[in-house]
Amino acid sequence: METKSAFVAIVGRPNVGKSSLMNRLLGEKIAIVTARPQTTRTRITGVLTLEETQLVFTDTPGLHKPKTRLSQYMVEQVNQTVADGDLAVLVTEAQGEITAAERSLLESIRKAGERCVLAVNKVDLLARKELLLERIQQWNELYTFDEVIPLSAKTGEGVDILLDTLRAAAQPSPHFFEEDTLTDQPERVIAAEIIREKLLQNLQDEVPHGVAVTIERMHEREDRPLYDIDATIVCEKQSHKGIVIGKGGAMLKKVASLSRIEMERFLGEKVNLQCWVKVRDDWRQDERAMRQLGFK
Repeated sequence: METKSAFVAIVGRPNVGKSSLMNRLLGEKIAIVTARPQTTRTRITGVLTLEETQLVFTDTPGLHKPKTRLSQYMVEQVNQTVADGDLAVLVTEAQGEITAAERSLLESIRKAGERCVLAVNKVDLLARKELLLERIQQWNELYTFDEVIPLSAKTGEGVDILLDTLRAAAQPSPHFFEEDTLTDQPERVIAAEIIREKLLQNLQDEVPHGVAVTIERMHEREDRPLYDIDATIVCEKQSHKGIVIGKGGAMLKKVASLSRIEMERFLGEKVNLQCWVKVRDDWRQDERAMRQLGFK
């Protein structure tokens, strides 16, 4: 059997549903999802092997105008992923104006000479379906796409069409991962991202983007199926530390409990999770601190 593969870059502006789409394609959640923009901070790889074809997806941060060194790093991740891929899936919404960030992405794709599929997401939210045709026409005037596929990452509508398109685009090649591989991310990275997701979902507006999570220890016990996980939540200001902990430790307990439940689902074993909070002033502007927190 001749094997085929394709490296697929999933790109788009913030909050258009890139992570939700990759999770839907994989049939498993490996990228965190929240309603907040710029949830994804680095490249997340997901692997889907279907018989002879292996698709290696890379979910990227939403392209935006950088305001910190961290956000500059995020933009660089997007551009590098486009340059490295065989095929790009540009995710956009089914309504609204085409933004400057989206036009910039198209220019990056054009410069890379990369094939591109336009995935028009959130069609389930359209009140008038004729707006979809207008939206597609606007995009077709800007670029010659391999395919334009309306879909909903939330409901799954149209995702099978996208998957068939990507499988057809794969080229003869050896597989780069074992057939049962889901992601190249270490378990401790997934664990840290789960905690950050719960923080993003539960904290006040001024706090989340100044929060990072590191896993200090992740140990599977030999005598029984149980993981001991020690995590540190890093925030930028002393006032933010109080918000993360909450009155009487209520917020930290809530975040830890929700995180533990999802970790157990992902790992398939019980988890003993301990979380601590510390302050590192303005770490998003400190390259040394960013490296220590895993942004390399």
